Amino acid sequence: MQTDQVTSEIFPHNVQQTLDLIGIFVFALSGGLMAVRKNMDIFGICVLAEATALGGGVLRDLVIGALPVAAFTSFGYFPTPLVAGVVVFFLHPEVERITRTVMVLDAAGLGLFCVTGTIKAHTYGLGAVPSVACGMLTAAGGGVIRDLLAMEPPSLLRWDREIYAVPALVGSAVVAILIGMGRLTPLYASLAAVVAFAMRMLALKYGWRAPRAWHRNGSRTSEE
Repeated sequence: MQTDQVTSEIFPHNVQQTLDLIGIFVFALSGGLMAVRKNMDIFGICVLAEATALGGGVLRDLVIGALPVAAFTSFGYFPTPLVAGVVVFFLHPEVERITRTVMVLDAAGLGLFCVTGTIKAHTYGLGAVPSVACGMLTAAGGGVIRDLLAMEPPSLLRWDREIYAVPALVGSAVVAILIGMGRLTPLYASLAAVVAFAMRMLALKYGWRAPRAWHRNGSRTSEE
């Protein structure tokens, strides 16, 4: 059985699109909330919502040459972040109060997008390592764009934040290994997404952070 055929049909189209829209909406909420914290107007809120939700997928599609990018051709992908932006504009106190729920859904979106990003990159002919990189880019790239637009250090590069890119990297790597073994199925792809989701949730619960430079200036300093 051809691997490309398997990867391109791993999830039914309607299921895939529904999951994508849910993930896009939740990512957009986080972008909108960042804009509110930065005291931006409605335009800024919608811009950050769009960038957070779609930025990773747009970058991935540009890298692999999937043009025009899915964000502008797939039904609902572009309008959904606008809806989320409007929700944040009017209801941001309520959205802030359910931050924990948003973080759980964000972790689920992370798991989904790292898997689908890896699969799509492989389908377009990339090898295992570039496909893993594209999977991580799909899941975490929007957050980087959001932080840069908000003039913040990207959160996934900050040592004082729970790991975010690492779970996406692990989920993407699991998918690449399954593809290489010819064992990628909807069940295994879903399990890879669950692995990334579980890692992110455990990181939030236990404060997992990536290690800093070994023997860095004799250990910790006052910048903590």
